[in-house]
Amino acid sequence: MTVSWIKRTACLTGALLAVGLPMGTWAQAWPTKQPIKLVAVFPPGGSVDQVARILSGPLSQQLGQSVVVENKGGASGVIGTASVLSAPADGYTFAVVFDTHGVNQSLMPNMPYDSKKDLTPLVLVGTSAMMLTTHVNTEYKTFGDVVAAAKAKKNVAYGSIGNGSLAHLAMSLLGKSGGMEFNHVPFKGGGPLMNDAIAGHIPLSMATVFLNKPHIDSKRLRPLAVTSAKRVAEFPDVPTIAEAGFAGFEAPAWWALLASSKTPPDIIRRMNEELNKALANPDVSKRLVAQGIEISGGSVEKAKTFIDGQIDTWAKVVRENGIKPD
Repeated sequence: MTVSWIKRTACLTGALLAVGLPMGTWAQAWPTKQPIKLVAVFPPGGSVDQVARILSGPLSQQLGQSVVVENKGGASGVIGTASVLSAPADGYTFAVVFDTHGVNQSLMPNMPYDSKKDLTPLVLVGTSAMMLTTHVNTEYKTFGDVVAAAKAKKNVAYGSIGNGSLAHLAMSLLGKSGGMEFNHVPFKGGGPLMNDAIAGHIPLSMATVFLNKPHIDSKRLRPLAVTSAKRVAEFPDVPTIAEAGFAGFEAPAWWALLASSKTPPDIIRRMNEELNKALANPDVSKRLVAQGIEISGGSVEKAKTFIDGQIDTWAKVVRENGIKPD
């Protein structure tokens, strides 16, 4: 057997594989081709960035492949998510999204993709209450103080992670239902919002417990109310907005990983398994829970049902209340 014969045979075998392998067989080689990219659709410092980085290390160890985080913020997560859809649907580029994914479709008339059709959820990482906080030196000592000032139209300003964010939508709904006026100040992500909040440049901020907790612990921010249906275990003295006079009010924050709907099913299934394994990692769960996230996990179908439900719920709120992005 000559060397030239071996080379010709190898080339012929490669050619046959290239034209003959079914997609499922190609997926068996994943993820040996290249590093996997997690696109965090908000800037560094926010909760999406932190969730992506908490998961990237364990995923890399499990898969035997580098998992890198790339921040690509803008347009409440639309720019980063669109970049994932413009990449090859080969299982090497995924989106880490926030609850804004559930409201963008109803608020933005020129979306470059269909949130339900073009994306497949890999897993619902978890949910959390959002929290209305204030700098410790402001006049707002309780949520009732904020309500009174807003009803008196005293130009009550609050910051959120951006136009069209769930925090923006929730505060718009709260204002309309309670006859209150709020002045929305959008920021480009959680990091910039928290920087101004702890410096006292913005009197109120609506953001996740995940973002707020370190600054509450350091006594720079004061918690006033949470958007969950029940009080948060880490802050048992902080009332829900519902129990503070707005019955039925609920607006949970959430995080998920998404893939292009064109990604091979075998890779979707494998990535779901690996993400659930990572979420069950004691170190990962400890870090997420410590930041106020209630871990969800579970099947692709569970994630899709939840996310599609969020899209439908907030579309109705936007429609019925005439809410527009600033």
